[in-house]
Amino acid sequence: MSAFAKRFRIIIYEIIIAISCIGLCACGDSYEKRAANELAHAYNVPEEKQLIVYSSHKEEVYLPIIMEFEDRTGIWVEIHEGGTTEILEKVREASKAGACDIMMGGGVESYEAAKDLFVPYEPSDKDKLDKEYLSKSDLWTPFTELPLVFIYNNKLVSEKEAPTHWRDLLNPKWRGKIAFADLHSSGTSYTILSALSQLPSADSEDLVREFLTGIKGNVLATSVDIIPNVLSGTFPIGITLEGTARKSTFSGGDITMVYPSDGTVAVPDGCAIVKNAPHSYNAGKFIDFLTGYDTQKYATDHFYRRPIRMDVAQPEGYEPIEKIEFDIERSARDEERIFALWDEIIGKEGD
Repeated sequence: MSAFAKRFRIIIYEIIIAISCIGLCACGDSYEKRAANELAHAYNVPEEKQLIVYSSHKEEVYLPIIMEFEDRTGIWVEIHEGGTTEILEKVREASKAGACDIMMGGGVESYEAAKDLFVPYEPSDKDKLDKEYLSKSDLWTPFTELPLVFIYNNKLVSEKEAPTHWRDLLNPKWRGKIAFADLHSSGTSYTILSALSQLPSADSEDLVREFLTGIKGNVLATSVDIIPNVLSGTFPIGITLEGTARKSTFSGGDITMVYPSDGTVAVPDGCAIVKNAPHSYNAGKFIDFLTGYDTQKYATDHFYRRPIRMDVAQPEGYEPIEKIEFDIERSARDEERIFALWDEIIGKEGD
């Protein structure tokens, strides 16, 4: 479905609710006909004004960005959505058919592991992006910086007992009590396991194996479920992204966010042009838009994310964080091994 179509459906829904409240059904019919005509036009736009995006972002993230891109460029976007692992599989199939232009969302280590899927592109403002997070081969482009954080339910966990180090998550007291999403649907889960495997002075496989043994039988379907399950007390603690946790706390969620004192990982999410992209010129425009000042500022102000552009100020209260050394290329190489460990201990269906 295009973002244009989704936008009109939202408008129609809102208008119908308003009309039902005041009893002006005839006017509602007229509006729906006009909207239907607009939708019909949208589905018949010329090829040079089309773009096909596959995204693992939630709708609340991708929709305002895509709507603004459409408004500014006149390019109509067809969007496909799902979890990072699921989207990667769909992108691979769509690439073979020449039916995908852009993959958007998911940690860049996932892009590095699947770099045979993408073609190089150098953003127009590359010199303004944080060099720490750029692809050496320009096969993917970072979007925002996403540090990992611990969270805990304030009613169930005291500040004194809350985990503050990565190895605290292995404490037997937290066995079965950590909100964690299925690796086969969540790119964030892979980033977390990869971070565990790269902790200094650690036997990476033993740490990951011990952690997975501790969460066995208590796996959530997607990473979207982590915050609600910690808020409800189903799980007292969880691991998630800084922006997601901040959004919850700013909205009044009774949770506390903790930066691991031994350092965290701040892998950016990414975007990339897919091989055999039918609208590659528009795909380049989209990447330039994502990394442009206005979009980066919007992501900072509305998504509680750290910008990848050096000329966009960090949000107030976002202090510099201690980071562990994280090798994105190593993370990509380890993907098969970590998935194999997951399937061995948790199972492919998370059961």
